[in-house]
Amino acid sequence: MCLALLALVLLDVPIAIALGVVAAGAMVLSAGPGALPNVALVLFDGSANFPLIAVPLFILAGAIMNATGISRRLIALATALVGFVRGGLALVTIGASMFFAEISGSAVADVAALGSILIPEMQRKGYPSPFAAAASSSAATLAVIIPPSIPMILYGAMAGTSVVELFVAGIVPGVLGGFLMMGVAHLMAIRYRLPVEQTFQLRRVWAALKDAGWALLLPLIILGGIFGGWVTATEGAGLAVLAAIVVGGLIYRELDWHQLRVATIEGGVQTAVVMLLVATSALMSTYLTEVQVPQQVAAAIVGLVDSPWAVLALLNVFFLGVGLFLHSAAAIVLVIPIVMPLVRAAGIDPVHFGLVVTLNLGIGQQTPPVASVLVTACSIAKADIWDVTKVNLRFLAVLLAVLLLVTYVPAVPLSLVELFYR
Repeated sequence: MCLALLALVLLDVPIAIALGVVAAGAMVLSAGPGALPNVALVLFDGSANFPLIAVPLFILAGAIMNATGISRRLIALATALVGFVRGGLALVTIGASMFFAEISGSAVADVAALGSILIPEMQRKGYPSPFAAAASSSAATLAVIIPPSIPMILYGAMAGTSVVELFVAGIVPGVLGGFLMMGVAHLMAIRYRLPVEQTFQLRRVWAALKDAGWALLLPLIILGGIFGGWVTATEGAGLAVLAAIVVGGLIYRELDWHQLRVATIEGGVQTAVVMLLVATSALMSTYLTEVQVPQQVAAAIVGLVDSPWAVLALLNVFFLGVGLFLHSAAAIVLVIPIVMPLVRAAGIDPVHFGLVVTLNLGIGQQTPPVASVLVTACSIAKADIWDVTKVNLRFLAVLLAVLLLVTYVPAVPLSLVELFYR
């Protein structure tokens, strides 16, 4: 099955189609043609998962917010707050990404929305193109750590764990990673002798704060409703869409029917790609579970290493490798059902492991050959991917440090979860 899947992928067959073909073929070979009706049922059941409804809704909310000038207002506020620091525009990029991450949940959406504005502006101010692209790309990865996070929603559905607890667990690592990236960007700005954007003025901060006030209320409404127990994560995604329409269309008056139609189509297309992948991965995981492959793998590894920390080290290396070649959604829906029996057998908290997986795959978004977020930033900056990667190594070091901290100091992701939910 692995060889057949690899062959189809190398022939440029989409991963979702390759998964479905290999899994269906394996079921027919083992149980005969009578297994084919079950294929359709498993495909439907795999995608008809309530938490997954949040995926298209957060995608739609992010598209609407991008169309209504919310990202522009967040950038103006961040500029007023940190523009007086040397290399302040790079710090603005990271700070704006932290704000936007609380709305979009997608790193690609983050770098596309903010990078298209900030990367050309950094280039105009004399920032080297590789540095501008690297700062935007790595900052966008915060969108998969800071809640709400689409990869966390997918992981929660695949692992059968609480999406809300995953969101809460991502707050401390995400904020810590953001501030560490700001420190790295400032040190690099001193090295490159980059300019100071503007002097600090309370009047300018107050004006930017008033203009971005409604935009800042959006994450408070969305995350406050989820963490306060008023709505589930899925209902919070619906609330995000409603809030985006109200703020963008009725308050800022920057949303028309054409923009709403384009945002809806964009959300639908991205959702179709993700859900087809989820459905076919459910088919694969169902077959593997029936023939006891995950359980046998778990038993073999536990027989070799009996320490949860050793298991986490092995899984870190494994997911870092997977992230080089698979998008985060594909990696989660393909691998998580296989490794969860091992995680449970080793006594690892599923929420803790969810943060480890998310960070690993976030790093994968920055490492070629796939590197979906890095490629998007390079496209905007018109910079060579290898030149950008050389600069990006400093920011990757921050993400790796946060990954090690989350892996071996569980209190970092789980302290807020323990405080509020356990």
